[in-house]
Amino acid sequence: MKIIKTKTLPYKPVSCSFHDELESLAVRQTSVEIIHRVESGDQNCIKSKIKDIITKDGAEFLILENDIQIRLDLIISVDGKELVNYC
Repeated sequence: MKIIKTKTLPYKPVSCSFHDELESLAVRQTSVEIIHRVESGDQNCIKSKIKDIITKDGAEFLILENDIQIRLDLIISVDGKELVNYC
């Protein structure tokens, strides 16, 4: 399983409403565009299906169909839904 590397930043939980959106997308199994931050501080864009959301080592991760893991608090947007717009 490929993990998108991150600096050792403490995990900041995402809002329940954004988490619910992610779970809904995982259930629908449709391909989505995910924009997230990477270790260099740059943004990365991935198009994939969300297979699952897991908790590991005190942080939550999206598991994508290609087995890439993205920490939820590093997500900028999923399918145009921006994390900053959820409380």
